[in-house]
Amino acid sequence: MKRDASLEYISRRRLIRDVVGLMALAGASCHRRTVSGSTVRILYGADERIFAPAADDVPKFLLFLPLVAFESDEDWSCRRPTPGLAADWVHSPDFRTWTMHLRRDVRWHDGVPVTAHDIKFTMDLWRHPDVQHWALGPLESITVLDDYTFRAVYTKPSRQLLDGWSVFYPQHLLKDLDPQQFWKWDFWTRPVGNGPYRYVRHVPNTMMEFEANPDFYRGRPQVEHLIVKFGGGTSLMELLGGSVDAIASISSLDAAKLAQDPRFRVDYHSPPTGVRIFWNHRNPLFREATVRRALTQAINRRELHGVLNFPGDLPITDGIFTACQFERRQVTEPWPYDPDESRRGLEQAGWRDRDGNGVRRRDGRAFAFTVLAPNDWLQAPEAAVFIQDQLRRVGVRMEVQLLSRSTVGELVRAGKFEAAIGTGLFSAEFLAEFFGERSTVGYSNPRVANLIGAATEAMEEEELDHLYAELSPIFHTDMPATFLYPKVDTSAAHRRVGGTDGDWFMYADRLWLEDER
Repeated sequence: MKRDASLEYISRRRLIRDVVGLMALAGASCHRRTVSGSTVRILYGADERIFAPAADDVPKFLLFLPLVAFESDEDWSCRRPTPGLAADWVHSPDFRTWTMHLRRDVRWHDGVPVTAHDIKFTMDLWRHPDVQHWALGPLESITVLDDYTFRAVYTKPSRQLLDGWSVFYPQHLLKDLDPQQFWKWDFWTRPVGNGPYRYVRHVPNTMMEFEANPDFYRGRPQVEHLIVKFGGGTSLMELLGGSVDAIASISSLDAAKLAQDPRFRVDYHSPPTGVRIFWNHRNPLFREATVRRALTQAINRRELHGVLNFPGDLPITDGIFTACQFERRQVTEPWPYDPDESRRGLEQAGWRDRDGNGVRRRDGRAFAFTVLAPNDWLQAPEAAVFIQDQLRRVGVRMEVQLLSRSTVGELVRAGKFEAAIGTGLFSAEFLAEFFGERSTVGYSNPRVANLIGAATEAMEEEELDHLYAELSPIFHTDMPATFLYPKVDTSAAHRRVGGTDGDWFMYADRLWLEDER
């Protein structure tokens, strides 16, 4: 696999961040101090049910602990798991049986110890027929061995307990509640957790207030109070006006505006995923790899990033990658932007503009199709309009249909689309669904199907890296989907707020607030 030079921005960003962090620490010791009794106000574009499992988003880490932790100085999905709620663990050679020992110094916010009974209660709740939560995995049984030890047995090899994402709930408070009402429990708006912050109060649909947990096992957080404000329609004005100290997510346009203001810091984070055009291989327009490559080379993806106000050197790759390969910048180089080569590829495939009307035809059919794009997500509408113009220049007519994200997903999975803009983490399960033996998009390559099948059963990082290294050049050649841009998470804060590099909720106990005197 070749290294894409454009990915250097990640390591440069880390180097700059580390240097700035050291300077900030030095400055804090000489000229600033951490404010005691401090409050940080964070604007979050959601509603008050952010802690409900249906939301399943990072704010839950304010209150609840996962079994394992991942450090924040590198992408969490590339780091090996370290003890969190679990102190240590062992697994059988076939990865089907896991024995986990919990920490003995973690308590729920009401003072009750967290035990293995809470873990079993939560996992039993997940597999209740009225709940059926996704986080369960192929669990066969879970047994409490003592108050701080449990054993989980899976029907097939699994690393589900090390996902670092699933959190657990207090048995003593929830055991008598009706599972049929699980998604509507009042507990989700008045939660009792075991994490760095504990719930204080909330104003419905407006805000929630939290205070530092003095009993937190890693030590009391430095910031005494966190206030999470809901909504986001006037997010930039709230930050500029001082009614909030940070915004969990802002648009790239707002980020470009804030970058010019020395009072604020904009944090960019690109997780190991990407926005792509998925081609329906059952459609005669997209059956040939030559055509899919030609369409890809017609799109100036670097210019697209500029149009979307992204950082100028975001990574582009036409292979696939594990989270760790993305983190280590071991990715396949992209097909270059080359409209002349795109035209030649379309000509060789028999698509020609013989009547000079600007649209290519083959066997009497115009090269015209509709792309489905989420109307409220990851700047897909703007990207679709840009791509529409790029393809027009090489004689391809693309119409854009904007739908909700869920509707686009349903139509793609039903095969009722020509092309669609979407994303994915490129987990083995995702690859199996979209490009495996029963490909959702109609892609067929027996070698790829076999490698993906092996990837779904791989338990070791090194094995998975090896399988993806074999898969990536095949994807580069076949181009079953066209990479557009990485998913970019952008947050902003006043410069006096530090400690998390934009991960306001996952690492909230590391927040600090400086006195600017």
